Amino acid sequence: MSTGIRNSGAGPEKADLPHAVLIHLEAVLPEAEAIYKDIHAHPELSMQETRTAGIAADRLRAAGFEVTAGIGRTGVVGLLRNGEGATVMLRADMDALPVLEATGLAYASTVVAQDRSGSKVPVMHACGHDLHVAWLIAAATLLARSRESWKGTLMVVFQPAEETAEGAQAMIDDGLFRRFPKPDVVLGQHVMSLPAGVLAWRAGVVSSAADSMQIRLFGRGAHGSMPEASIDPVVMAAATVMRLQTIVSRETGASEAVVLTIGSLQAGTKENVIPDEAVIKLNVRTFDENVRKRVLASIERIVNAEAAASGAVKMPEITMLDRYSMVTNDAEATRVVVDAFRSSFPAGDVQQTKPTSASEDFGCFGSQWHVPSVFWFVGGVDRALYAKAKEENRLSEIPTNHNPHFAPVIHPTLETGIRAMVVASLAWLAA
Repeated sequence: MSTGIRNSGAGPEKADLPHAVLIHLEAVLPEAEAIYKDIHAHPELSMQETRTAGIAADRLRAAGFEVTAGIGRTGVVGLLRNGEGATVMLRADMDALPVLEATGLAYASTVVAQDRSGSKVPVMHACGHDLHVAWLIAAATLLARSRESWKGTLMVVFQPAEETAEGAQAMIDDGLFRRFPKPDVVLGQHVMSLPAGVLAWRAGVVSSAADSMQIRLFGRGAHGSMPEASIDPVVMAAATVMRLQTIVSRETGASEAVVLTIGSLQAGTKENVIPDEAVIKLNVRTFDENVRKRVLASIERIVNAEAAASGAVKMPEITMLDRYSMVTNDAEATRVVVDAFRSSFPAGDVQQTKPTSASEDFGCFGSQWHVPSVFWFVGGVDRALYAKAKEENRLSEIPTNHNPHFAPVIHPTLETGIRAMVVASLAWLAA
């Protein structure tokens, strides 16, 4: 659809740009699907993504990009300079999770790898980063093949270790901002358990801050028949877990969204031995920085108070495991992206959404580079399946990200993600 306003130069009208690039979409789909299935079958843990990074680097070189690999250990950056104009950064994450796949797919992962503790763990792309890589490779290829249709610089970033909240920062610490041109906008997307073909967006806060920590509680061991001789860390841990739940129920206002989850409680090895210590691992999600600070302070207060009440032999050790900042979309840049989506996708498929309690380290790029960023979600659930589950009030049964059964339907999820990246990029890369 034409806006009636022409850009300078001989290129197509801005509203026609996506069509000029996406006309080649069908030609790249077979390879994009093959890349997706290959990466899904060969997942790699955080900071171990050497094979995946190699695939991305090879495809970028073949498309004519200047490629720099090994940024932040396994990160890849490709630059395509195409005349004067804006610089657009597109980002995809590459890492998989220590999850045993249960999808039954023909290309399901059977990979077992060694994690950082030295343990052997199953590995699966249970969060869709395999799709993210395939999307970005295909979008970059399409834009490279249609250079006559747009002007500017395209910067594509394949990031390691999103799942451990360290990959974006590792690339930044390794000179990303110093070694590459500053973008005018940073764009990213994530597959989610929404109807396939849907693009979900919002301005402002998109995803929560997340703080994970380990709490080590110290008691005094004894024989199970002589609890009076012990300072029981199991009881101490149980009391702590129960008290921590009151942070949400009794210290947080009804309008302040907070999630506090105890994901692990470990103590002892035998039923008749009271151990010396117990370990709690927990995760907190918040959507406001002041609330975040208050909740973290409450956790510390409760943990120390319960230890003191139990007569612990020493104060607990609280160790931060990983931290994600909130992802916040720039309002004006979001408007530009959404307008572009509405011009290229069916109206009902471009939907405003609420903030999600999932977390991402994508926000580091925009916030630390001081440039606007936009992050949106792409649906990956078969539409008929989603509609039936919704009608029967069974949406909670659809496997979400990080579930061993998580398996986005390839089509139209693959096409939608590729088109979205191209369309969003071209909102800045005018000819």
